[in-house]
Amino acid sequence: MVSRINPKAIKAGGTLNLFEKYLTLWVALCIVLGIALGKLLPTVAQTLDSWSVYNVSIPIAICLFFMMYPIMVKIDFSQARQAFKAPKPVMLTLVVNWLIKPFTMVVFAQFFLGYLFAPLLTATEIIRGQEVTLANSYIAGCILLGIAPCTAMVLMWGYLSYSNQGLTLVMVAVNSLAMLFLYAPLGKWLLSASNLTVPWQTIVLSVLIYVGLPLAAGIYSRYWILKYKGKQWFETQFLQYLSPIAIVALLLTLILLFAFKGELIVNNPLHILLIAVPLFIQTNFIFLITYALGLKLKLSYEDAAPAALIGASNHFEVAIATAVMLFGLNSGAALATVVGVLIEVPVMLMLVEICKKTAFWFPRDPEKATLLDPRCANSQLGCN
Repeated sequence: MVSRINPKAIKAGGTLNLFEKYLTLWVALCIVLGIALGKLLPTVAQTLDSWSVYNVSIPIAICLFFMMYPIMVKIDFSQARQAFKAPKPVMLTLVVNWLIKPFTMVVFAQFFLGYLFAPLLTATEIIRGQEVTLANSYIAGCILLGIAPCTAMVLMWGYLSYSNQGLTLVMVAVNSLAMLFLYAPLGKWLLSASNLTVPWQTIVLSVLIYVGLPLAAGIYSRYWILKYKGKQWFETQFLQYLSPIAIVALLLTLILLFAFKGELIVNNPLHILLIAVPLFIQTNFIFLITYALGLKLKLSYEDAAPAALIGASNHFEVAIATAVMLFGLNSGAALATVVGVLIEVPVMLMLVEICKKTAFWFPRDPEKATLLDPRCANSQLGCN
């Protein structure tokens, strides 16, 4: 039942420990460490990056498993079933991700990179035997980000914002399915490309590895633990030791990502900044309009927060793989997708904090988020 009792007293999130409180700082340090690792030990980074199947990195997949599993095992799957009975958040996510977000990305990328910053991006590169300006190449990379909704990392943002993970899982599943059918035609249309090569194997494999594998492990182990150990042991013992693993895995993922692609960033500092401007504005714009629509639709905070966070974030792994396959590893398009990784985590952490601080704007249904953190287990109003 949605609660409106003393909404300003009901906060999203609990008392953060020292590690959680300075998570943004640890993220920044891991980005710097990853870039330094790629620069100082390029052979190690290149060897790790070469361990891939259909452009899906095995080291990244392992890190993402340990990032996703602690989140998946905490999900009360009865909430996932209930999400189908209240489809408004799912419909909101679909509308934003496929009818709004791709086109606003085109507008922002064209305005900033194709018009405002165009005098600084007059250089050209050769792609498929054709000379293309860097501005157009960067725009293509931004578009590939805009049409790839997040299907893995968003579970981390939902976890950190104490929102409805059952609903988040449903929305991730729906977006994964939609991406299989819409990614190619939408990309071909927006890129105006005659022969868009869609990395189907990459998309399918990334969804299976990043979402399917930890989901299956989470469902089975949750069932086994609750059956043989009991709910109290699960909440007071198991989750207590499991919770830090997701954050540590996130930080290791960042180190690997930037070790693999750090060379591109170091060699293009000014262009990194120029590309980051439309991506930053787009991320915040999509978040704000989705959050506002959630408020207008009278969604609970636990449902509105993941809808807005899913809309704002991107599936950068698929975007990078597609850019590399279409335009080449050292292309401007590939660089633009890497910049998407560079800004996404710090910006999404900022948006998570905005969600938590503005939770009182919404009606509350904190029972949906109760099992996300053992500190919330005995609270009727969620973490206070």
